Amino acid sequence: MDKLTLQQAQERASAIQTAIQQVIVGKPEAVKLAVAALLAECHILIEDVPGVGKTTLAKALARCLSAPMQRIQFTPDLMPADIIGVSVYNQKTGDFEFHPGAVFANIVIADELNRASPKTQSALLEAMEERRVSVDGRRYALPRPFLVVATQNPMEMEGTYALPESQRDRFGLRMDIGYPSLESEIGILDARVQTDPLDSLEPVTDTDTTIACIKAVAGIWVDPAVKRYLVEVIEATRASQWCKIGASPRASLQLLRLARAWAVLSGRDYVIPDDIQRLAFPALGHRVMLSAEAQLARHSVSDIIAEAVATVPVPGRRSR
Repeated sequence: MDKLTLQQAQERASAIQTAIQQVIVGKPEAVKLAVAALLAECHILIEDVPGVGKTTLAKALARCLSAPMQRIQFTPDLMPADIIGVSVYNQKTGDFEFHPGAVFANIVIADELNRASPKTQSALLEAMEERRVSVDGRRYALPRPFLVVATQNPMEMEGTYALPESQRDRFGLRMDIGYPSLESEIGILDARVQTDPLDSLEPVTDTDTTIACIKAVAGIWVDPAVKRYLVEVIEATRASQWCKIGASPRASLQLLRLARAWAVLSGRDYVIPDDIQRLAFPALGHRVMLSAEAQLARHSVSDIIAEAVATVPVPGRRSR
């Protein structure tokens, strides 16, 4: 499918949301963020406690797209070749043959990413940024759409390696899912006694249509004043006295793509400042590094981003 109208893209995105909500019960905002990341071609970092549905969310997204999915269980002994692939010598032909690694899929679940060594974590850097991998001097393109959904448990420290700034900056957004409400959890108990909702989840689109949706979303209107507002919010994080490292230019690009996707999911064909404000923490929170003074003063990253949003004047109504 070469092209979709914006309305068709909205309808398809809404169908994906509805389907995933059959599996991830009572968490519409988390589902909306995940679908926005898909439409914006941004990778997702899910930090939450075990058992709240991190991996299930990624599986449901892949099932809705009818897309190839690979799950990589990150452990201390995992090697980069396990992720990107390796060239193997074929004695019959006398040539080296490339055997693709687990990263060659539309959706890659990097489960407990912080349990692998920094060397292994870095194997994802080129794949996440350039959507290709380099092995023995040759480059291999990854399929499109390409989405890395990484999970980690923020409560465990033993046997883990903190993600470096370059790795965290490649994730378009960081999110959590959280515990379900009382009523939602009772519903989960009733629905999953004998069956897994993933087994009955039917695809609602395909990869070609998803690519067409991504192209349609990328073309929606953003007023120059809203673009300036976005960049000024980014700049405010860099200028904060409490920040050691502020948000990067890559953050600006990804926040703009996410804002376009969020607008489409909200039923609009243009971005408004509220979209920037809503996405500021998910898109920037994992990129901002606090200074030592901020930690001593007990300032949090959410405080810094809230201050940045509050201090930047909101532009008036858009004009075309």
